Amino acid sequence: MVVEPWEELGNLLGMRTWGVAGPCWGTLEMQKWGSRRTRLVARFFLLPLGLFSSSLCGPALDSVFARTLCPLNVLLIIVDDLRPSLGCYGDKAIRSPNIDQLASRSLLFQNAFAQQAVCAPSRVSFLTGRRPDTTRLYDFNSYWRVHAGNFSTIPQYFKENGYVTMSVGKVFHPGISSNYSDDSPYSWSFPPYHPSSEKYENTKTCRGPDGQLHANLLCPVDVADVPEGTLPDKQSTEQAIRLLEKMKTSASPFFLAVGYHKPHIPFRYPKEFQKLYPLENITLAPDPQVPAGLPPVAYNPWMDIRQREDVQALNLSVPYGPIPVDFQRKIRQSYFASISYLDTQVGHLLSALDDLQLTNSTIIAFASDHGRRVMDLVELLSLSPTLAGLAGLHVPPRCPVPSFHVHLCREGQNLGKHFQLQDLGEDLHLRGNPRESIAYSQYPRPADYPQWNSDKPSLKDIKVMGYSIRTIDYRYTVWVGFDPREFLANFSDVHAGELYFVDSDPLQDHNMYNDSQGRDLLQSLMP
Repeated sequence: MVVEPWEELGNLLGMRTWGVAGPCWGTLEMQKWGSRRTRLVARFFLLPLGLFSSSLCGPALDSVFARTLCPLNVLLIIVDDLRPSLGCYGDKAIRSPNIDQLASRSLLFQNAFAQQAVCAPSRVSFLTGRRPDTTRLYDFNSYWRVHAGNFSTIPQYFKENGYVTMSVGKVFHPGISSNYSDDSPYSWSFPPYHPSSEKYENTKTCRGPDGQLHANLLCPVDVADVPEGTLPDKQSTEQAIRLLEKMKTSASPFFLAVGYHKPHIPFRYPKEFQKLYPLENITLAPDPQVPAGLPPVAYNPWMDIRQREDVQALNLSVPYGPIPVDFQRKIRQSYFASISYLDTQVGHLLSALDDLQLTNSTIIAFASDHGRRVMDLVELLSLSPTLAGLAGLHVPPRCPVPSFHVHLCREGQNLGKHFQLQDLGEDLHLRGNPRESIAYSQYPRPADYPQWNSDKPSLKDIKVMGYSIRTIDYRYTVWVGFDPREFLANFSDVHAGELYFVDSDPLQDHNMYNDSQGRDLLQSLMP
């Protein structure tokens, strides 16, 4: 009998662990896009899942009829490392009017959970609808079609159902993890587009106080002075609009994925956005200290950030060295400015969709691959089946165990029921399950203590795997031994555990794993 890691984790709690995404999250011309929007039935916003929007055509109709007479287009917007730092999530400091406008007319998810807080594994997971333990991708250094199985992707599924599928910017993670081709030609009707200015993102283009160019973490720029006089996200918006203009007269529906780089580090953005966030108005993070009960294996020393020249100049001690307060404010200022810059690009893109009169025939999904915060969990697996269901396509069946031999299936849930439309094939085994509001995430580590590659270990170096269950009431994480050659977690080899009651301890400062209260909870979950 094959037992998945998630079943093993549930066995430690004495519970069945069926995976369900609960409610999810998802312009210097600070004007709202969307003044001409007229009708909205379903829009999807996840952070990391997204916003969904559609017209009356599609999921409310019989799927064959919908696909024949009025197939819906799909615009999937993927952003990089965006936490719920948006006005629509109650952050009053952030200027994000265009994304907020989209959220106001969408289904906004509040408790989404990502499968792994690393770009390549997360993107492959939600674009295939399968967990990292199925794709066997935990780092950046393998291609799932070779390493695990020839799994179908969501754009591939739409392509096989008559859609023109197009990729702009960072959709799949570039490199080995997408076969150096963004999974072409499987997923895309045309070769994916990458901005020519992408290659400068991590080079010395940031002018420092000394007047010299540096490869910094904080990088507000004069766009006219940077190589090519532009930035990747600006180029991606321009290309996406050109594609929308071409698809305006197409007889085929389209699936357009647009991937933005920001607010991923480095914080390289037009310097005028910095003016939106005066440094004297920037507050510090509410909980900057390392929790006393945090097991060392759970701590991320953020070595990629430490490699930036301006951070290196701080001479921080590793791994716990505190960042000076004034630099903390500058980091937060640049993160917020990067979000507002991103918001402007989203506004331009959505305005073009309006101008071309494509909005009411297009599903819009807005998602982040993960947030830059330790164990900031989101279930993104539901993106694939939900997009298929909203477009009126047949929702792929749930994956068997194991599913490495199955070309097309999904491990996530179809969230169509949340759109107040007809039943789109709700999973029967989830009905009546008292613990169905559960989300899962995992994270690899090379050792029990922080070291130079703790944040991004290569597969061969992974010795410990953290598995988390998140419910409305608590987050339970167990760190267990992992064999990277066999891709196997050993749940009898527990290295550390975490248990946080998130209602009374929302910042997750008090690890109750070894306390009597924690033992009482674990005991209460036993059958």
